[in-house]
Amino acid sequence: MPKQDTLLGIDLGTTFLKASVFDRRTGSVIAQDGVRLAVRELPNGGREQDVPEIMRVLKRMARTLKKANASAWNRIVGVGVASQGGSSIITSPDGTPRTPMLLWNDARAQGEFAEVLKRLPLSFWREVTLRDVPPHGMARIAWLLKNRPEVLKGKSGGVLHAGAGDYLFFALTGKWRQEPGSTIQIGPYNVKARALDERPLKAFGLSIDFVPPLRIGDTTEPLSSVGAALLELNSGTPVAGPYIDQEAGYRCAAATVDSPLHVSLGTAWVGNFAIDESKAGYAPYQLVLPGPDRNRRLVVLPLLTGNATWEWALREFTGTKSARSIATANSILAKKPFPHAGLHLLPWNAQDNPLLPNFYGGGTFTGMTTQTTHEDLLSATALGLVCEFARVFAELRDQGVVKSVVLSGGASKGEHFRKLMATLLAPLPVYWQTDSDLAGARGALIAFDSKASRAALKRESLPDKKLQEQFRRRALEYNTIIDQLYGHVKAGRPYTLK
Repeated sequence: MPKQDTLLGIDLGTTFLKASVFDRRTGSVIAQDGVRLAVRELPNGGREQDVPEIMRVLKRMARTLKKANASAWNRIVGVGVASQGGSSIITSPDGTPRTPMLLWNDARAQGEFAEVLKRLPLSFWREVTLRDVPPHGMARIAWLLKNRPEVLKGKSGGVLHAGAGDYLFFALTGKWRQEPGSTIQIGPYNVKARALDERPLKAFGLSIDFVPPLRIGDTTEPLSSVGAALLELNSGTPVAGPYIDQEAGYRCAAATVDSPLHVSLGTAWVGNFAIDESKAGYAPYQLVLPGPDRNRRLVVLPLLTGNATWEWALREFTGTKSARSIATANSILAKKPFPHAGLHLLPWNAQDNPLLPNFYGGGTFTGMTTQTTHEDLLSATALGLVCEFARVFAELRDQGVVKSVVLSGGASKGEHFRKLMATLLAPLPVYWQTDSDLAGARGALIAFDSKASRAALKRESLPDKKLQEQFRRRALEYNTIIDQLYGHVKAGRPYTLK
């Protein structure tokens, strides 16, 4: 039998760089590797990564994968690039970085939103981005202009702002290209026009040349001689991307099932779905991107909660760390799938306090008694996370915008979370991706072959009827409590169709 062509998917995440080789004909995994990336955490809230070190890690990974399976590596006929979105690298046009990569969750620019709104009011951002907040990346640019103006002063060739995927794509092809999912988080993207918009940059004395041109569709560029040396592949091999990880995850799910709500249960919990232009909807923090075809938009909607809250609960309520805490949590939740009557958590732990505006932390336990245990609090945290997700996305389910749910990311590996999701999102079928760590790498290969992009899925069964009834009753209680306490918080409003 002749040997089959292979494809390489690269996913540059916030804390992990992953690379996987897939059989192009079957989509099966031939080889994979992942390396944790060091994050430099600064006292002022800064979170940075060293750009040259990321390239060195990628080179070592390529060499390791080739050594493990040289035959498959030498048959690679396409490379796809996905990455976390919203991060910033200020670079020379030749790819020489002038700053570290400032990650999307770098908090140093929090104080600059007032300056952004002074130059461009909220009405502008609502009109251009369909969001209720100015992009964090715009505040970051304001912070750089104030605190590090020298890095924005170009020499003869000027300077560029590049996201993580933009930079990686240039390193492989020698061509600058950015993806809309990152651009909208930086600022200069017009959702309605599906094009760059220079006005946010001009407001800060910058031109449109400060950012690369947009990626159009699923076009590819050839691997350059520099990129070929980095990956030890043939020059000219087509490279697709860059794709924001949420778009790549959605494309992976959509290659497998019809009209999915793709759910990324990572550091932030995010729902990704496509919607017809005629059925546009609204949520304050949504990112609206070009969809899989001209008649649809892709909506990336982060919740006000995620695994940062869950990891806090594991640490505080199980008394264990790392992998041991997961096993302990599974044991606790199997015995106590819901907390004692009346106990709920509103899991906005990593948000401003809606009741005391000058303080941080919106997480709120209600209904505690002298009999409340750590096991109750852990169970309430899991329940609150899923109740919040079901609350935000209920209208998509009820109006038939999505036909299925595909879970991926860290929390999707927990059976308790899957059972809760299956119950609260019914009657939609809920699937979980057994190779969820590969969602970004697979989705980035959609330009080459949908077979390689298809996820390995299993359908989650519903728990017994008694447990379903209890979960649904507790979800109704949750919705009542959050309406009474946080109903005035516009940022927490669920997705609503117009």
